[in-house]
Amino acid sequence: MRILVGTIGQSILATDDDGEHWQRLAPRNGVHSDGIVRTLASHPADANVLFAGTDKGILRSDDGGRGWESLGGQLSDRTVWRVAVHPRDNNVLFAGTGTPSRPAVYRSADNGSTWDELDVEIALDCDNVGVPRVTDIAIDPSAPDSMWVSIEVDGARHSADGGRTWTTVDRQAITNPDVHAVVVSPGPPKSVFIVVNNEIHVSHDDGASWQPVGVRQRFPWRHVRDLVLDPLDPSKAWATLGDATPGRTGSLARTTDAGETWDFVDMPVPPNSAMWVVRMQPDAPKLMLAASRYGYLYRSDDAGQTWTKLWRELSEVSSIVWSPN
Repeated sequence: MRILVGTIGQSILATDDDGEHWQRLAPRNGVHSDGIVRTLASHPADANVLFAGTDKGILRSDDGGRGWESLGGQLSDRTVWRVAVHPRDNNVLFAGTGTPSRPAVYRSADNGSTWDELDVEIALDCDNVGVPRVTDIAIDPSAPDSMWVSIEVDGARHSADGGRTWTTVDRQAITNPDVHAVVVSPGPPKSVFIVVNNEIHVSHDDGASWQPVGVRQRFPWRHVRDLVLDPLDPSKAWATLGDATPGRTGSLARTTDAGETWDFVDMPVPPNSAMWVVRMQPDAPKLMLAASRYGYLYRSDDAGQTWTKLWRELSEVSSIVWSPN
């Protein structure tokens, strides 16, 4: 696989030989050499098509991340924190912007050539981060008109009509507005996971009710950042944990029963900060990559049973993706 790591200030780093050698992508690849990359995403229909959300809008690659081109348009002067592809209509893209840009959610019906801003009410300013940012966009794979958006620090939103109208997710059930991720599992059981900075909330009834998993009482570390589903068994999920942000250490949490119970996996070399990113993809379901916030990169080739730390230590990591080599 060609592995690509998005960083904050060192653009995208890529390896074609399982991490033995690394290349920092630069202007000859179509990437600003000191760029801020907030997210990397792969196309569900073609793993060679990748998107990068950056401080200069969205970049697209059609060759597995070797060459990139800006989509341009009205997002070219925005910081894009999240990119999502519609699971049934691959011409439809969604993007979320934020810090330092104005926070908003956009939809494109033409592969990113033009964008329309969706009517999502988001605060222009909030505690701790100042300008909020859209940290995740999740589309229900079994009912793609159902969409979820997480916002740091302004809660979560839900649309039942493909993004035309939106409601705020129950703030009496999820009182913490510091939302880091939202993920929809098709099940069984069908589940929506909303990750806040110190808890994971799970709904099995499309958001009508929510149950906290009890991070503060049950987990070894209380700061939660990312969550990913196992592509072979969507009742299994992994979350990244840390003692704080940026923190000094952390681990991974794993559930095999849609969030009812969890166990914990320590890294073979203790991380230098909170664990920040974990990645799985359907094209190589036993491969897992995970990273600490400050650049320790770990790999598993047996779906998380065993881990090794790669020798390269990177700058601040935002995201990981891979494509066929």
